[in-house]
Amino acid sequence: MENYTKGEVKEVAESPVFPLQEDTGVEMKVNSGSKIKNLMGFAMKKIKEPNIRHISWNGTGNAITKTISCAEIMKRKIKGLHQITKIRYRRIEEYWEPKVEGLERLKVNKDIPAISILLSKDSLDSSEPGYQGPGSFDEFWNDVIAENKKPKGKRKTLCLTGAALQDHTGVPSEFRRKKKKPGQNYRKDSRNQNQSRQNNLGLKKTLD
Repeated sequence: MENYTKGEVKEVAESPVFPLQEDTGVEMKVNSGSKIKNLMGFAMKKIKEPNIRHISWNGTGNAITKTISCAEIMKRKIKGLHQITKIRYRRIEEYWEPKVEGLERLKVNKDIPAISILLSKDSLDSSEPGYQGPGSFDEFWNDVIAENKKPKGKRKTLCLTGAALQDHTGVPSEFRRKKKKPGQNYRKDSRNQNQSRQNNLGLKKTLD
């Protein structure tokens, strides 16, 4: 692609996953650079209005995690919301312009993951794939916490000595490196040995 430069990028238009009416619903689009504080400030203000019954969160690519976070924060602050989650792919078209004459313009299609989450004050179709009723998330984590609180048995410690230690590691215990005793200084001992050797050599020369 050294003979091309990246040009126009288009997102293929598609029909809304959750068609909402303007007077009863709000559609939130989350980008990778969006700030959760700003998104939640606007969305919480809207969802508290009596006429607003539905709100949808939509994000693609790197914004999926932030989209899920916004929906979960809203569910925590406002109890009793019904949820339907849809996961899909969105088509992105990239156009590459040629640098050299005689080459044609290229179009590259990319499919990126996308997510749409519908939160509703009114009850939704429970048979719809991706449906979560109010409190289902809390019930799941309550079961997980209860499972972790169960008492567990004591662990058994295996002690190996002598021949068993040799069989386990493949190295005889007498050839293993001994652990350094507290306060022991090997460097100081080696210096003392070198000093004693030098003294012995000097004494030998004197006797000769």
